[in-house]
Amino acid sequence: MSSEVSSPEQEIALLREKLEEYSYQYYVLDNPTVPDAEYDRLFQQLVALEKAHPQHRSAASPTQRVGAPPAGQFPEVTHEVPMLSLDNAFTTEEFHQFQKRVHERLDVQTELVWCGEPKLDGLAVSLLYENGVLVQGATRGDGYAGENITNNVKTIRAIPLKLRGDFPTRLEVRGEVFMRKDAFEAMNTQALEEGSKVFANPRNAAAGSLRQLDSRVTAKRNLSFYAYAMGEVQPARQLNNDSHYARLMQLREWGLPICPETKRIGTDAGCQNYYDDILQRRDALEYEIDGVVFKIDTIVQQENLGFVSRAPRWATAWKFPAQEQLTWLCGVDFQVGRTGAITPVARLEPVEVAGVTVSNATLHNADEIARLDVRIGDRVIIRRAGDVIPQVVGVVAAERPEHTTQVEFPSTCPVCDSQVERVEGEAVARCTGGLFCAAQRKEALKHFASRKAMDIDGLGDKLIDALVERDWVKDPADIYSLTTHQLSVLPRMGQKSAQNLVQAIAKSRNTTLPRFLYSLGIREVGEATAMNLALHFGDLKALMEADQEALQNVSDVGTVVAEHIYNFFRETHNLEVISRLTEGESAVSWPAIESSQQSQELAGCTYVLTGTLTTMTRDEAKAALQAKGAKVAGSVSAKTTAVIAGENAGSKLTKAEQLGVKILTEDDLQALIR
Repeated sequence: MSSEVSSPEQEIALLREKLEEYSYQYYVLDNPTVPDAEYDRLFQQLVALEKAHPQHRSAASPTQRVGAPPAGQFPEVTHEVPMLSLDNAFTTEEFHQFQKRVHERLDVQTELVWCGEPKLDGLAVSLLYENGVLVQGATRGDGYAGENITNNVKTIRAIPLKLRGDFPTRLEVRGEVFMRKDAFEAMNTQALEEGSKVFANPRNAAAGSLRQLDSRVTAKRNLSFYAYAMGEVQPARQLNNDSHYARLMQLREWGLPICPETKRIGTDAGCQNYYDDILQRRDALEYEIDGVVFKIDTIVQQENLGFVSRAPRWATAWKFPAQEQLTWLCGVDFQVGRTGAITPVARLEPVEVAGVTVSNATLHNADEIARLDVRIGDRVIIRRAGDVIPQVVGVVAAERPEHTTQVEFPSTCPVCDSQVERVEGEAVARCTGGLFCAAQRKEALKHFASRKAMDIDGLGDKLIDALVERDWVKDPADIYSLTTHQLSVLPRMGQKSAQNLVQAIAKSRNTTLPRFLYSLGIREVGEATAMNLALHFGDLKALMEADQEALQNVSDVGTVVAEHIYNFFRETHNLEVISRLTEGESAVSWPAIESSQQSQELAGCTYVLTGTLTTMTRDEAKAALQAKGAKVAGSVSAKTTAVIAGENAGSKLTKAEQLGVKILTEDDLQALIR
């Protein structure tokens, strides 16, 4: 703090002023001027000062957002100016009819000026400021009376506790409390981890958070707020009497955030353009919206139009096509993805959602089925947003028929009948028949032929696609039966290219055990783990017969990876493919490896790898050294045993030379791990 501050009271006042200014920059101007860490530091400093000097506490202090103990219930609040709702337009024709009625009532033939605002999908609230200090927050309720939620709205950092500038003595602000998409996702993720309640959508999350009797819960929910109108204002002379948009800008000057997409529109046709633009960008916005609100911008015209029943004649909400609809769940199918993930897919009674007829929707996984308690025959809620796959997000339990059926998750793959694996702690169930399953075929073959696996030069993705589509290759073993004649008839192949590929396939038969293990595509077995497995067990048979306990003795193999490996080698379809690959005259083969289970000859040594190796990858070299008991570090120090330098070695080699650390070549590395 500045040395000019001479008392705790002044210091507290200065801190409050700074924090209020930073909040204004962040929430109203959307232009943060300090990092979050600096705001948090000053905030904690203010907390400490107010605790040490309680006589200087204030209801308008930023520290009062933390929440208060639970209330028994919410008292009722009467709205001095009713919080009316809006009429809706659901089609272009309905909106144009609304514009026509406005023109007729005003008896105006020229273009009207409008204000367009995204219709936020949250909870409407009223905020009352007296002498610039927030004294009351209330829900809309029935429009004439709502609930007093003052303690809760005070926890929302976007809502100023104290206004700025030349504000009215008494000001009522109307706006929407909502939850941004990222805050919603973070809250639900945490709830899932804690095993607590998750919300179906951000609107439900915002409403549930705002109506907590314990405002300390609300304070943790990361709610947001945008103002969109004024209610009671005294003295009224401080209001801009020309334009609704200008009034919103007044609210902004007084410290209240306004939706940045709000726009003044100078023509009737401009409303359609604004609607189309917001609809197109809907999914990219940080918050959920369900339409656009259009208001006559000129205040005098608003007053002339007046109200009908519970809605103004000068405004309407042009709603987007519904993103959620109700329908019936007719059955559940199970699809197998290219990586073996098994996804339950709901078969639905067709229903139109967001302008598209939906007859199938994802149920994600077994955990989601259990969480929703969804059953075949249920009335379900379907959601479709933008390009997102339609999903089942809820069940109307009150409409559940008597004879519904529990959803049974399969124990074997619906495509290839291999065993289904679900590792503890993972939500996704997977088919274990990676070498055999038709659903995984293309990805398995592409991985098998890749440079770090069997390294079959010329067997690229497009060629594999063509081979699979012609049903010439169903698993990796089929690759070794391909002939020059077969391949030469493929588009853009030719005799010479076909001969080269057959030669590359033959060449790949001579490989190494680590490469072969990696080529099998066992889940979570990368190059380094494949090397560790090969060096630990020495041969394929010993590895295939190992139990999970033995597998966990391998470096970098924990319980999850051990389970993946164990299950892979227990699946009969995989064993059949491995047998075809490794038996017979043209079998894949590799040099014998001496098991390193007892070898710790490099224990106590620390090596650093630098540059490009030509005989193996860096991961393979690291795994080989670790299998001998060595440690492989990422930086050079005086304690480094040696630096192994490949081609184009860089700064690590230079530092080793400066420190006098021993330099080894790739040939030296081969001798170490042999």
